Amino acid sequence: MQRIFCRVNVVSIGVLMALLGWPAPGGAQTVSGQARAIQATVPVAGTTTLADTGTLGSTTDAREASQSAGSIGSLVSGEALHATTIGWPDQVASEASVADLALTIAGTTIGAGSVVTEAVARLGAAPTGTVTFDALSINGMPVGASAPNQTFYIPGGRIVVNEQIASAGGIVVNALHIVAGGVDVVIASASAGVR
Repeated sequence: MQRIFCRVNVVSIGVLMALLGWPAPGGAQTVSGQARAIQATVPVAGTTTLADTGTLGSTTDAREASQSAGSIGSLVSGEALHATTIGWPDQVASEASVADLALTIAGTTIGAGSVVTEAVARLGAAPTGTVTFDALSINGMPVGASAPNQTFYIPGGRIVVNEQIASAGGIVVNALHIVAGGVDVVIASASAGVR
């Protein structure tokens, strides 16, 4: 009798361990998410990032970064820089925002009253991304952003407005991505992925 009880306990413990190690129904096995307000890569100086959450560590992680104002040399400045990324067992949501954006690159000026980017990935659904601009302008001319990946060419480079890069189970959304003269600037970047 004692031998049977011992075998039942060993089998029960083995079944319990197998169940605990198995992913929960509807839960993601991996999540990814990150948000940053401004990032600029400049030759020789390297990459500088303002208000960066870093990457999610798990399905229950939440990260936030903010600063009242920031600038990278005379290249770009903004106020109320904010970034968040949050993971759940079945989804990830990331958001980045900048107010009073002012950027000058290759003789081109870009400004906006505010920029907000959101990226959401849900298990079993296509990831989504949105970008909202207030008073976006290039060289003083108003720009209406509607479709993803609008591209404007400038001397020695390009500006991509509402840049969206989708992958299996994830998305990266950049409000603005400017590349010119060896300089690479990303404004309000949010990424989310779940698998």
